[in-house]
Amino acid sequence: MPESTRAGWRQVAAVVGGLAVLMTVLLSAFALPPLNSGPHDIPLAVVGTPAATQDVTDRLDAAQPGAYAVTAAGDAEHARELILDREVYGALVLEDAEPRLLVASAASSAVATQLRALADRLGDEQGVEVAVDDLRPFPADDPTGAGLSAGALPLALGGWIAAVVLLMTIRGPWQQAAGAFGFAVVGGLTLTAVLRFGFGTFDANYWTTAAAAALGISAAAWAILGLRTALGNPGIAVGAIALILLGNPLSGLASAPELLPAGWGTLGQLLPPGATGSLLRSTAYFDGAGATTPALVLTCWLAGGLLLFALGVRRARPAADNSP
Repeated sequence: MPESTRAGWRQVAAVVGGLAVLMTVLLSAFALPPLNSGPHDIPLAVVGTPAATQDVTDRLDAAQPGAYAVTAAGDAEHARELILDREVYGALVLEDAEPRLLVASAASSAVATQLRALADRLGDEQGVEVAVDDLRPFPADDPTGAGLSAGALPLALGGWIAAVVLLMTIRGPWQQAAGAFGFAVVGGLTLTAVLRFGFGTFDANYWTTAAAAALGISAAAWAILGLRTALGNPGIAVGAIALILLGNPLSGLASAPELLPAGWGTLGQLLPPGATGSLLRSTAYFDGAGATTPALVLTCWLAGGLLLFALGVRRARPAADNSP
């Protein structure tokens, strides 16, 4: 067999082996977080006497060690403020004769469900029924927030796809930059309109939510443009790892960062899909409360992409000038 033929078969074997490894990594990235998920340090407020607050804390730690991070709130109004400011997911109000649970299911439907189950257990132990007050429910047309979970990821990945298409079809750096910014604005307005008027996922704050969506798209698009321009084709692979391989399963969009394995949920919020989802949740349902951190994360991705893009264009310019 000629050497060229043997080399060709070795290349086939190497590609097949590499693809098998890639599939294994993808399966692990998508399957391991949900398989190892569980509550850890879920912020929860308790309103009551110091003794009652400590009693609840001890019982929670005994039932699920490390599952909840309990904060004492002065009264029910203080607890409401903590929830609406997105500092806690819910609050147990024990100051009245009949205990109550305050939640905001729009912050996380999965966490709200767990808190309801927790309230039921505490009520059964005390022989009382715990009333539930949902301060920020999802709209009636999308009561579980499925549109948000399904829509935030395409917003982030849309930036990745847009960047790849721009790199394949448009050569000039200024034209690529204009296309990236233009798509971010149009895409943010369009996809937010679909989520609000088509799916009923949002029922207010259209323009601020559209701006948040545009920032998420722009951060993803510029990250890919910058990485590809500065690093070449490997930059697209690096972007795919950040946005798809890690960003999607660690985003916490369908649950909450506190329900992912410890540390991984935090990492997911530092990547565009997770930050985009958190920013959309804050702007759409909580009037911007809790939006600062995800907005800063996305701004850093955007700024980093712009810097890499500028460096890559500057580096390529002398080569273009010296070409015959």
